[in-house]
Amino acid sequence: MVSDYNLTPNEKNVLIALDELKTASPGELAKEAGMKVETAMQAAFLLDDNGLAKVDEIVIETYELTGEGKKYAEEGLPERQIIDTLSEPMAMDGLKEKFSPAVVGIATGWLRRKGWANIEKGMVIPTGNAVVGDDEEVLAKFKGQARTVEELEVTENLMKDMLKRKLVIKIEDKCRSVSITPEGIEVVASGIEVVEEVAQITSEMLKSGQWKNMKFRSYNIQTPPRQIYGSKIHPYQRLIDQMRRIFLDMGFTEIKGEIVQSSFWNFDSLFQPQDHPAREMQDTFHLDSTSELPLDYKDNVCAMHEHGGDTTSTGWGGKWSEEIACKNVLRTHTTALTIKYLADNPEPPVKAFSIDRAYRRETIDPTHTPEFEQLEGVVMDKDMSFANLLGCLKEFYHRMGFEDVRFRPGYFPYTEPSVEPEVYVDGLGWVELGGAGVFRKEVTEPLGIKYPVLAWGLGVSRLAMLKLGLKDLRLLYQSDIDWLRKSPVCQL
Repeated sequence: MVSDYNLTPNEKNVLIALDELKTASPGELAKEAGMKVETAMQAAFLLDDNGLAKVDEIVIETYELTGEGKKYAEEGLPERQIIDTLSEPMAMDGLKEKFSPAVVGIATGWLRRKGWANIEKGMVIPTGNAVVGDDEEVLAKFKGQARTVEELEVTENLMKDMLKRKLVIKIEDKCRSVSITPEGIEVVASGIEVVEEVAQITSEMLKSGQWKNMKFRSYNIQTPPRQIYGSKIHPYQRLIDQMRRIFLDMGFTEIKGEIVQSSFWNFDSLFQPQDHPAREMQDTFHLDSTSELPLDYKDNVCAMHEHGGDTTSTGWGGKWSEEIACKNVLRTHTTALTIKYLADNPEPPVKAFSIDRAYRRETIDPTHTPEFEQLEGVVMDKDMSFANLLGCLKEFYHRMGFEDVRFRPGYFPYTEPSVEPEVYVDGLGWVELGGAGVFRKEVTEPLGIKYPVLAWGLGVSRLAMLKLGLKDLRLLYQSDIDWLRKSPVCQL
């Protein structure tokens, strides 16, 4: 019977131990079998495959009080704190003098929901029916320890309410148990002999003839070997390196800069009005710190914003604020780096690019993250034209492997004319990959730049999704070892 299953010594020892225990935890099984937990469980899973044992995994859910829950367990829920002080109707303003606005704000809704009080014309009127609720009883039952629903003797709906109020958190612990099957009991009853087996023969065994009296572990030549994965560069980093190499080969200089930028370089120098929606909190990470404004440029930028400076532009009108311009932000684009580089190098020719991270207050979803890579570039020289810009971008996308490239008219605050490059992808059609254009004179003239500047900002992560065949941007940043192992070294 045993030979039919071709059991290893470890499997035999675990099966014998299970015959004694019938059901055991991994620790109990390892102790009874006299081996490490990992070794015992490996054997248990093999026995499970043969139907001689059964490995079960159960999830035990427990609940713990949050910091807020612990506080309310000691001081009472906000609605309890307030109702216990009310012997007669009281104005909301009076409550806010006695309690913090946060407590009052939480309590008023729950006072009405529990029927403990009514809110009428700014007055909180107690109903005289504030009996101790189930949630208050549950808070008292925790006593600083994690508890199951059964221990708390409450309903699932009540725990859901307490989770919504963030009074408790749910903790899931996975536990395994191993039990012997009737087939396993039958194998043990038929007799098991545990004999040491040799997995590899040595020269000493051959010379001494010792191998003749040894039992060798059998093996299945049909079993596929373990897959071996070589080390490789992360697919996303590999594509970033490829883009960098392309621009370096095209004669560009790579530039770097600080993540924290003043609003002056991030917005004002690019002729974005100070009341532009892109500056709002929902788009930009604003910081408490400030930076000094560049004395060489701030007056010119101010004049350009207010009335168009010495050009035919009318500017944006209104009052330009130095206070707003000096406030620091996490750069929302790497254009802040290239425009400063141009200001520091106003004489042609200039060919520069950067591949770096930018930050915006985006909701995380399959196509957006708060952090993302951007490929930024500029070309400044005499007699540069819009046609040169299109040719440069088309060359880049061709070198990235996209045969069909086209340009659609677009609008951006600091370039005119502007386009959106698109590439054709089988199964998806035309896909937009960024923006490009010629810097407006309102951008270049205040910084002393007298020649045309071709500029672009391309979405690196979106391009990477197309090259890697991904539908979720977040996969680029997750540590999915299986995906990393199976991704090809070279993307065709």
